[in-house]
Amino acid sequence: MESEGGNVAQERGQRWCGGEGSWPGVGGALGSGGLLFEMLRSTRKNSKSTWKVLIMDKFTVKIMSYACKMADITEEGVSLVEDLYKRRQPLPSLDAIYFIQPTKENIVMFLSDMSGRSPLYKKAYVFFSSPVHKELVAQIKKDSSVLPRIGALSEMNLEYFAIDSQGFTTDHERALEELFSENAEGSHKYNACLNTMATRISTVFASMREFPRVHYRVAKTINASTMTTLRDLVPTKLAAGVWNCLAKYKTTIPEFPQTETCELLIVDRSIDQIAPIIHEWTYDAMCHDLLCLDGNKYVHEVPSKNGSTTEKKEVLLEDHDPVWLELRHAHIADASERLHDKMTNFVSKNKAAQLHQARNGGEVSTRDLQKMVQALPQYSDQIDKLSLHVEIAGKLNNIIREQCLRDVGQLEQDLVFGDAGTKELINFLRTQLGVSRENKLRLLMIYAALNPEKFESDKGAKLMQLAGLSADDMIAVNNMRCLCGPDTKKSSGGGFTLKFDVHKKKQAHRKERTGEESAWALSRFYPVLEELIEKLSKGELPKDEYNCMNDPSPSFHGLPTSSSVRTSPAHSMRSRRTGGTWARPRGSDDGYSSDSVLKHASSDFKKLGQRIFVFVIGGATRSELCAAHKLSSKLKREVILGSSSLDDPPQFITKLKLMSVEEELTLDDLQI
Repeated sequence: MESEGGNVAQERGQRWCGGEGSWPGVGGALGSGGLLFEMLRSTRKNSKSTWKVLIMDKFTVKIMSYACKMADITEEGVSLVEDLYKRRQPLPSLDAIYFIQPTKENIVMFLSDMSGRSPLYKKAYVFFSSPVHKELVAQIKKDSSVLPRIGALSEMNLEYFAIDSQGFTTDHERALEELFSENAEGSHKYNACLNTMATRISTVFASMREFPRVHYRVAKTINASTMTTLRDLVPTKLAAGVWNCLAKYKTTIPEFPQTETCELLIVDRSIDQIAPIIHEWTYDAMCHDLLCLDGNKYVHEVPSKNGSTTEKKEVLLEDHDPVWLELRHAHIADASERLHDKMTNFVSKNKAAQLHQARNGGEVSTRDLQKMVQALPQYSDQIDKLSLHVEIAGKLNNIIREQCLRDVGQLEQDLVFGDAGTKELINFLRTQLGVSRENKLRLLMIYAALNPEKFESDKGAKLMQLAGLSADDMIAVNNMRCLCGPDTKKSSGGGFTLKFDVHKKKQAHRKERTGEESAWALSRFYPVLEELIEKLSKGELPKDEYNCMNDPSPSFHGLPTSSSVRTSPAHSMRSRRTGGTWARPRGSDDGYSSDSVLKHASSDFKKLGQRIFVFVIGGATRSELCAAHKLSSKLKREVILGSSSLDDPPQFITKLKLMSVEEELTLDDLQI
């Protein structure tokens, strides 16, 4: 069944928009997958039509693509997926499901579809992605020909994008530029960006029936002697926007909690300018930093069916892959060792694999493993996944060697922990001729974040000249100051909100973490956010740096304050609501079984503590996402990371460059 508009979903294959993460079956991050299936199934009760048409706008099709596969929604009775803004063939015998944003333009399109004597569809079930204004509802009610044809008119409150079992974005790729550039002051984009971001964050809490205690980083310059800049007020303004939305939910959404059930911390990129730039050594971070991935999509060559040639195959590095799930947060050296052990173990238990090994002088290559997939169909999936990750780890190790990344990484971490300074940096730039310009740029950006005062004199220019940076690169280094507070010269943390009183050989900007020593080299670095989350969990956020929009209600028990606070099941978020469980797989009653990242946690994990949400304005990093997973187990509280976007170092640097560009450019127009 095709129309002139085309089947949007089928044109794009199994994954509609190539999103960062697709959710297993029914279960989705923050319940997004479950909510969407709930939407599709709710239309069955009153509909006589077996098959339906699903109509979406550009924004909601992206939400759907992050949550479901085409095969999943076909199972729910959807035979055709259409674009609201493309000309469509009338199908008067079928009912239609509209999943759209509540905008004036979308309402006009919907009314033109369903009004008059010859509507495009028999009946319309309309679901809005966020709260709809009364004026727009009145506009729909005005049309007497449309009203009898509406089977449902509902608000889904679903405007976030799941990137992982514990992460989401609001899809604001230009947030750095629109909120923090010097041109942001007085720009209409500034307010528009903050307003939509607040709405999208709020839909997370609406869909999960959570009411947070809203903490936020306060402006660093609120005093009589200095003028507060708009960019310094971004977390304050966003917190106020989220709070306003939540206040409305308390009166408009059935069963929305009236007392606090969780924590939300809103910060911006100024808390840690190093995390988006430094080389992170986990398997996940290295894949996205060093390989040319399209989202989570990796393309590699496999033997063709006839075995004589090779063909390209696309795979997704995501939660469906058990090897990826196990290794993604492991150090690259640890991941490589574990893969070697897995392969050795597989060969030792498989006679066909042993024959391959004997034939090839004791070594089983990636290509051998790929050939085994054809020879041993019963093991095909297992060998397929294993050979894929052996190949990826091999590529990463080659890049690390070719680009001298161990030396680069060592200096990066020495600078951060105070074991190296200007002298060591200059010596490195003079002697390490094999280091790429991009990696020299990243070194200088770290140095600039730690020592912003050096770039207010000609010292910074001389260092950039020594590194051989281009004019474009220099823009990225200089724009680091847009992410610092205006008082950075006085800050002992060199632009960081958190100041550590640690004296080593040189001024240390991050303290060593006691009790977390790793056997792997280059694993000292940790994002500032990790420490902030731990402080939030203990109720120890610095009062002069973080405010709260709401005083805790008497029944709020997220913080270990008084022994008189009871945590009875009647008030426990975990026992009260299960609809918002993350990543619940099809056929599973427990959000922490099978596909869940937290599957190794105890069965009581989800009952132990209230969720902690953290939102980073200006882009989160993979090290911060990894910290959310790690701390969930450590704190026995599910930590969920949200951000305007999830950025790998090349993307983040490109966005810093865009902060100085006057004309409209896309992220693809600038390369680092």
